[in-house]
Amino acid sequence: MFKDLFEWIGSLPPLAQIPVIILAFLVAIALVLFFVEVAPRPGRGYTVLRLAVAVVVPALLLLGLGSEPWNPNPGWTPVVAIIGAVLGAAMFLLDYRARSGRGYLLQLVAFLAPAFLLLIAGLIYPTIQTIIYAFMNNNSANPQFVGFDNFAWIFSQPQNLVVIRNTVLWVVVTPVISTIAGLAYAVFIDRSRGEKFFKILVFMPMAISFVGASIIWRFVYGYRGEGDQFGILNGLVDFVGGSPVNWLQQVPLNTFLLIVVLIWVQTGFAMVVLSASIKNVPTEQLEAAEIDGTNAWQRFWNVTLPGIRPSLIVVLTTISIASLKVFDIVRTMGTAYPDTSVIANEMVTLLQKFEPGRSSAFAVLLFLLVLPIVIYNARQIKKTREVR
Repeated sequence: MFKDLFEWIGSLPPLAQIPVIILAFLVAIALVLFFVEVAPRPGRGYTVLRLAVAVVVPALLLLGLGSEPWNPNPGWTPVVAIIGAVLGAAMFLLDYRARSGRGYLLQLVAFLAPAFLLLIAGLIYPTIQTIIYAFMNNNSANPQFVGFDNFAWIFSQPQNLVVIRNTVLWVVVTPVISTIAGLAYAVFIDRSRGEKFFKILVFMPMAISFVGASIIWRFVYGYRGEGDQFGILNGLVDFVGGSPVNWLQQVPLNTFLLIVVLIWVQTGFAMVVLSASIKNVPTEQLEAAEIDGTNAWQRFWNVTLPGIRPSLIVVLTTISIASLKVFDIVRTMGTAYPDTSVIANEMVTLLQKFEPGRSSAFAVLLFLLVLPIVIYNARQIKKTREVR
């Protein structure tokens, strides 16, 4: 069903596709707003409407998914749709009873059960499986326990040491520069004229996917051997009389050039979070410091910075985790260039080469690198709550 819908949209003229897609988007938003704002109202009519949605939507969704070509057993689609409708009705009944003060515990268990099942199937089981594979050989047909051989291979190969070095550079450089740039921008435009406009300009890259950002920056670093240069950076070099450079071939400069892309994206995130935190710093403290004769820098260092410390930690740790997991930028920009790979990219590359043992070892190594940052972040959040 969904395949037919997309094929129909694709068969339309390009100019006709635009209003159809926009109309479908607006209809989806209208339905969401209706069921969030209007349908929950009391009354028999709204109750019947909620019941109909709880029964019909799962059935139609499962029917549509069951008709797709990848479904191995399309004959079971009606049965699955009926089961979905029954489960939808059961969930509605539990919610209806809980609103009248009955069956709250049963409702809690029923609504949390799918989340727990997805957590087990999508996180816990793959994590355990990956840890097991990390100690197995690379033969999926005949797996054998090899101990720490995969980890020894990681730290004994020169190219893997380059991968680890690059990952460390990403996680050290990106959070520091992104946070400093975002903090400086937030301080300088705080309560200034056009503050919202300036924030939008910096935050816009956050709306772009990493792949999209990588494609944009490929046009910045673009290199053409002879003739007019299409890359902005080489265009500037050519304009001032210099010789164009294939920037992404320069080691280790190419790694830093890739890091710039993530800094460009994450600076907006840092700016928004820190700007909101700066506005929460009590004005009484700033006024008292000003009365004591402190200058702007002293007020910032001794009043503003301690006041936004929890937000600084959240921003630094969040960007650090994003830097450790970076994959899209390297995959889109750096695979054709030397010494730019990182752990996440190497993990996927090895899996595509049917080396699950070594790929899982890299995954475990990445997990061990992320874990201390997550624990530290959680402890700092707990301390902040205790202070409050």
